[in-house]
Parts: sequence; structure tokens; C-alpha cells
Amino acid sequence: MYQKPDPPGSPADCADGVVWLRPEYQGRQGELVTLAAGARLVGVSAAAVSNWQNRYAEDFPALVLLTGPPHKRTKWVVAVELVAFARDQRTRERDRTGPRSPQRPGAEIAAEQTAHYEEVLRTLTEREQRQKEALARTRAAKRAAEEKLTRARARLTAEVDAVARLGIPAARMTTTTTEKETRP
Repeated sequence: MYQKPDPPGSPADCADGVVWLRPEYQGRQGELVTLAAGARLVGVSAAAVSNWQNRYAEDFPALVLLTGPPHKRTKWVVAVELVAFARDQRTRERDRTGPRSPQRPGAEIAAEQTAHYEEVLRTLTEREQRQKEALARTRAAKRAAEEKLTRARARLTAEVDAVARLGIPAARMTTTTTEKETRP
């Protein structure tokens, strides 16, 4: 049913860039759709519609209207014809694939998923336990470091208090110590 349009420049090629290939649809433009819009209408890509037009030229809906400049025409077809053709294409594709192999039983799939998630849960539980143990070791090390810091601060405070009781200024004590170490 595909009709080749007249070549550009022919009498059918109008000055406004509109060529009617099926004049019975003049005035019924609401029934028409571009190939790109038709692809969206039937849920396929524009490339799929273009492939259908090339592969099944005899069965593809006849073009109704061409618009635009001669080197880049927009092609229009009757929407219901394109939808019917697309439905037939999908039926053909199902028939070509032949009988499908039986699907795995749902119970088998569910059993595999259950086993998988049980293994994931076991692994995560082990990881959690290792992390708990590591956290306990870290907390114990932190407590020990805090105790050592407390003892070191107490020693420092005691030393500073002892120096203050002797009445030696901290600056003089440092100088005196340095002088004593450097004297012969």
C-alpha cells in the first residue's frame, strides 16, 4: 500500500510544501499522525516505525500527506491504520519467537532468594559481631588512655604546686636549671 511520492518539483509538489498523496483525507487532518508521533502512540521508537516502513512496504499504512521542504519531508499516516499495523507486528513477533521454555516454578525462585538472604544475614551478623568486639577493644584502649592522661595531669599539677611552694618562679627555675647544666 505504500505509495512513492511524486519527485520534488513535480506538479503535485505544492508551493507551500504540502503534498497530498491520499486527497480523501483533506479536511480530516485530525485523523492523521506523523510517523514520529505515531511511534510514541504505539509505544515504539521512531527507528522501529522507519524500519517497519522499509521492511514491510506493501503492508505498511500508505502515506497520506508530506509536509516541509523537499529534502526533509514530514510523513503523515492515518493513526488508526498505524495502530492496527503495530498490533499486527507485535502478533507476528510473538509468533516468530515460537513456544517459550517453561518458567522456573515460583517456589524454586523463592527458595533460592530465601537461601541467598539467609546467607547475607549470616554474613552481616558475623561482621556486626566483629565490629562490636573491635569497638569494645577501642573503648577499653580509650579508657586506659584517659586514665593515663589523668595520672599525667595529676603529676604535672603536683610538680607545679611543689615548685610554687618552694617559691621559685617558673621562668627562673628554667634558667637556673639551664645554667647549672652548662657550668663546668
